[in-house]
Amino acid sequence: MPINKQKIFVGLSGGVDSSVAAALLVEKGYEVVGVFMQNWSADFGGCCNLERDVADARAVATQLNIPFYVWNFEQEYRDKVLDYFYAEYAAGRTPNPDVMCNREIKFKLFLERALKLGADKIATGHYARITETGGEFKLLKGIDEGKDQSYFLCRLGQRELSRALFPLGGLTKKEVRHQAKELNLPTAAKPDSQGLCFVGEVNIKELLKEKLPIQPGKVVATDGRLLGEHEGVVFYTIGQRKDIGNIAGGPYYVVAKNLAANELVVSADPHDPGLWRQICLINDLSWVNKKIVLPGDCEVVIRYHHAPTKARLEKIDEQTIKTTFAQPERAITPGQLAVIYAGDELKGAGVINQVL
Repeated sequence: MPINKQKIFVGLSGGVDSSVAAALLVEKGYEVVGVFMQNWSADFGGCCNLERDVADARAVATQLNIPFYVWNFEQEYRDKVLDYFYAEYAAGRTPNPDVMCNREIKFKLFLERALKLGADKIATGHYARITETGGEFKLLKGIDEGKDQSYFLCRLGQRELSRALFPLGGLTKKEVRHQAKELNLPTAAKPDSQGLCFVGEVNIKELLKEKLPIQPGKVVATDGRLLGEHEGVVFYTIGQRKDIGNIAGGPYYVVAKNLAANELVVSADPHDPGLWRQICLINDLSWVNKKIVLPGDCEVVIRYHHAPTKARLEKIDEQTIKTTFAQPERAITPGQLAVIYAGDELKGAGVINQVL
């Protein structure tokens, strides 16, 4: 086995991806340490999978013969991720907590603690790639288009990328499953996790109801007809089709939310013009390396797994960019991340602030 003196702390989630990431690093001769980040538990209203996930992560570490630790970030996760999640919905926006989790927990708290304990780098099971040329780091899409997770890493910069490894970026999901089976890892057949980062599959509306008050209001059609009643516009998102209030017929799609009037505007037409817009403003900008030259052309992804769309970017001020898409996009949603790409390279990101 080759010997590499670098010490790598791997985030072991108890899933197959992080398990294979750790195994590949062990094979390459790194000094590997496994860490399970406990960010969500029963004490915080968590799901019942925590003990199983910890046990699976520990079993993988035991099989790989690497040290294993559980680090508790529950309070920080609640303060940095969940409070943001609730506040954004309360303001009528639709946030992406997974992006915030990566920025505040995995590539901040986890990274900082690992470095203090002697780590050279950290590694995760994300499907993304990092390249380095002349001391400058680039973040690239994973080669598996169906699993690429660079979108969720859009807030990382040079410091984080210089200290990160993504062993799965050059593999497909099928290859990762095959590797896990060949290595006889305990997680080889474990289903992929779904839902929110560290929370799993949850009913978003029910989760929000734990913190946000129910405020019944009108559901109206785009022509102003009263259709029924909802439980509060903050519980809905643009483009949503399922579970839209107490109304007959349908299906209906959320076209707009009037927060001031607590009114939900819907349409039975999935191609309603109100759902399709061509211009939005993005702010709270961040760049992986250098700011792109504006005005300029690029590709923008307005939500995870949404197809990249050609767009023209124009500077409004230091923290606001006007984004004009080559063609109308469906359900551009305030609060979501607009992620900027040049081919496979992720250049930067901003929060969708206003749809015009």
